[in-house]
Amino acid sequence: MKQTITYRPGTVADSYAAFCVFEESLADLLRRHGHEEPTSWADPEKLAQMWQRRRPLYEHLAHTAAHFWVAEQEGHMVAFARSIERDDTLELTEFFAVPGVQSGGVGRELLARVFPAGDYRQRIIIATTDMRAQSRYLKAGVLPRFPIYAFWRQPEPLPLDEELASEPMVASPELWQTLAQIDTAVLGHSRTVDHQWLLTDRQGLLYRRRGQVVGYGYMGPSYGPVALREPADFPAVLALAETMAAADGREHIVFETPMCNETAVNYFLSRGYQIESFFALFMSSHPPEKLQHYLLTSPPFFV
Repeated sequence: MKQTITYRPGTVADSYAAFCVFEESLADLLRRHGHEEPTSWADPEKLAQMWQRRRPLYEHLAHTAAHFWVAEQEGHMVAFARSIERDDTLELTEFFAVPGVQSGGVGRELLARVFPAGDYRQRIIIATTDMRAQSRYLKAGVLPRFPIYAFWRQPEPLPLDEELASEPMVASPELWQTLAQIDTAVLGHSRTVDHQWLLTDRQGLLYRRRGQVVGYGYMGPSYGPVALREPADFPAVLALAETMAAADGREHIVFETPMCNETAVNYFLSRGYQIESFFALFMSSHPPEKLQHYLLTSPPFFV
């Protein structure tokens, strides 16, 4: 007898169940794509450690979601989808189902609830390469624009550009205004609520040349986002990030990189960075204008 699936709005109390759906779905996707490395889903201890790292992110997305819906069978979450709205941009942050229900119409129901066409300037998805999901995204009116590669290496201290100054971010109305101006120029929308959360999760830096702010970046156990007014500043900013990571004793440093950012890609190749085999796709309703000025938030749940 086929079990009935029910739908309801999600809340922050659903964060751990959503995390488990994501981990199980990701493990299945990696297996189907031929990845043999063990995942957190297969190891309860690693899963618990991953949850402690991811919990603040899941709760932030739940608190600031525009739409958050879950699908349940007999009271257990089997799928969920969530989107955030920043100014006039709608972004699908998550859309996952456990293997047993991935082809039963659940995805169609969830996507219709959390990713409406609406009157948006831009609609965005950071998507996996799963072809079943890709088909739904295309029908939802977004197209793949470029891949997103994760470049990583063990950090080393490097010569620094003495003209590039950095300073720690300090929460203030002036800071939010500065970040909003940069984000609007680079991304097309502001997102103060995300910066407020990022500052609780990692170290934020403002970059200056000759006293003028030229961009910002975040460092810590997770890196990014990085947004710069001029892509030419990426080598100096990335050398500083790598040097600081080496001083902190980090084993590796990872940058989620839109492959339209040629300046950053050339820097990573010149430094011998390795590329993760798993990659994502940037999909949008309209071509983005300035993502060559940008590195994504890691993990890349949202732009």
